[in-house]
Amino acid sequence: MNFKTENIIKSGFGILAFSSLLFLLGIIVILFKEGLPIFKYVKLFEFIGGKFWYPTYDPPDFGILPLILGTFWVTIGAMFIAVPVGLGSALYLHEIAGYRERAVLKPIIELLAGIPSIVYGFFGMVILAPFLQRLLNIPIGLCLFTASFILGIMAVPTVSSLAEDALDYVPKSFREASFAVGANRWQTLVKVVIPAAGSGISTAIILGVSRIVGETMTVLMVAGGAAVIPKSLFGPVRPMTATIAAEMGEAVVESAHYHALFGIGLILFLITLIFNMIAEMIGRRYRLKLGLGR
Repeated sequence: MNFKTENIIKSGFGILAFSSLLFLLGIIVILFKEGLPIFKYVKLFEFIGGKFWYPTYDPPDFGILPLILGTFWVTIGAMFIAVPVGLGSALYLHEIAGYRERAVLKPIIELLAGIPSIVYGFFGMVILAPFLQRLLNIPIGLCLFTASFILGIMAVPTVSSLAEDALDYVPKSFREASFAVGANRWQTLVKVVIPAAGSGISTAIILGVSRIVGETMTVLMVAGGAAVIPKSLFGPVRPMTATIAAEMGEAVVESAHYHALFGIGLILFLITLIFNMIAEMIGRRYRLKLGLGR
């Protein structure tokens, strides 16, 4: 391969690499351009802290606090399922399961990741919601609990696969050194392997949270769709993503409602950005602690 061809190939790969950055910048510009005009109609703190979302009323109410709390509680509930099940399955597959068990369980977990989100939503709406409504004798099965349960199951493959990869990157010398000083298998796992894989496990949890926060179709189908502050685990909610998906098609372009929906997207983007920055700080701390560099 001559020098000219090599430079062409490098330039091509460089363009592909920077194209993702350009797409990200384009999304950020559009979010700010279309989202900031909502603050001509409502103040920032009233927009974030307002308790009522009635964008089509006269006068309209653009308070997104119910939507933020709906997203928050659905995410928390889902993580109570995704984190223990995902990490537990990763630890079992990597540290305990034999070859035959891995050959069966690993594809099943990965299969869950390949199921379309609308299938999860359809299952929750048609099967799980009526079952919970009868079992718990609640007014409606489409509620915060149902959404949290379905999203938690959806996030399990992400958490499990990435956490297992993180465990696999822990050098064997760490385990051998632990066994050499008299630690048993459980002590080695808890005191050595998991802390050493802490950065990767944190990343797995963060990406699981991102899958939950960014999910749209499932929560649109099973969360209940009520833009109210949730008062119980079995009350209907409407997360931010579901609100954007449900109302953007009916919002008049350049109207206050239109800009309010972009404002929700902007707030969601900023929340995700802050969350990822915290995750990066946690991961860097683990890497420095283990002497693995920045």
